[in-house]
Amino acid sequence: MTVATLGPVSLSGWQHPMFLALLALPPALVCGYAWVQVRRRQRLSRFADRARWDTVRPRPPTAGRHLPMLLMMSAVTALVVAIACPTTEIRKPQNRAVVMVAIDVSQSMQATDEDPTRLEAAKRAVARFATHLTVGVNLGLICFAGTSSVLVSPTPDHQATVDAVDHLTPQDSTAIGAAIFAGLDAVRTVAAVLAAAKSAAPARIVLLSDGAENKPSDPDAPKGAYTAARSAHDAGIPVSTIAFGTAGGRVKLGDTMVAVPVDDVMLQRIAELSGGQFFRASSGADLDSSYAAVADQFGYVSSRGPADVAWLRLTVLFATAATILALVLNRRVPT
Repeated sequence: MTVATLGPVSLSGWQHPMFLALLALPPALVCGYAWVQVRRRQRLSRFADRARWDTVRPRPPTAGRHLPMLLMMSAVTALVVAIACPTTEIRKPQNRAVVMVAIDVSQSMQATDEDPTRLEAAKRAVARFATHLTVGVNLGLICFAGTSSVLVSPTPDHQATVDAVDHLTPQDSTAIGAAIFAGLDAVRTVAAVLAAAKSAAPARIVLLSDGAENKPSDPDAPKGAYTAARSAHDAGIPVSTIAFGTAGGRVKLGDTMVAVPVDDVMLQRIAELSGGQFFRASSGADLDSSYAAVADQFGYVSSRGPADVAWLRLTVLFATAATILALVLNRRVPT
């Protein structure tokens, strides 16, 4: 949990749990404080009867005089938690990661079940994805129909992808396997450039389509979609697929309106074979959510980090408030 002005607040993942034994100190101090108050009342009773206490102390003490001590005990508690050093999950950008976006430009993507067409909605979504992707991620773009083309090689310049999607035009057929193989080749090229790094850069292919592959007709063929998905799995490069469209999609081919319902069976199988994720998107909003999920999961890496700063800040706030209230509430000389 993150609190404004304080930062991440956590009570787990202790780095020095032995210091938590000091949490017994504040209750002990509170008990000692209560005992002192009782002893003070006993000493006062030695010098004056209870009925005459008002003449000894003309202004009776209020319960508020104990607030500074309670705040100071809270400060001690926060300090003990801080030195025990809790940890929290910290998300760091994966600046060396590689994402290849593959977008279907086959004729069925001209369906008008999304305004104005599936392809135009997909182009807008990819542009938004590129704009909001973590800075430093190497982003590339592939378009595919009967063949595939790498329009943008992986680069941290995401504007290149934004500019490239404007030039996508519809073509015939759908060769999903070719797109996956093209993505794998692009990732390998970047990996060779980054070979000097101590570890391989994480990579993923994000493939958007509205139907099954028809070139080749057998997805288990050497260049087929399922063969490509298995190759991606062997290379450790998951393929996340997005099935975009609705069951009522129609496209105009010549003078005829042809039904082109979304077919998500093959896309789901590709994700399973490659170790990626599968998303269904029936609208532009769904498409944005799918891309956002990929960006959130792949654009960052989570690790445990210290969360003691928030508790130190609480210590300072409690101690400062206790000091100020002690000066204001417990003045011995009236003004």
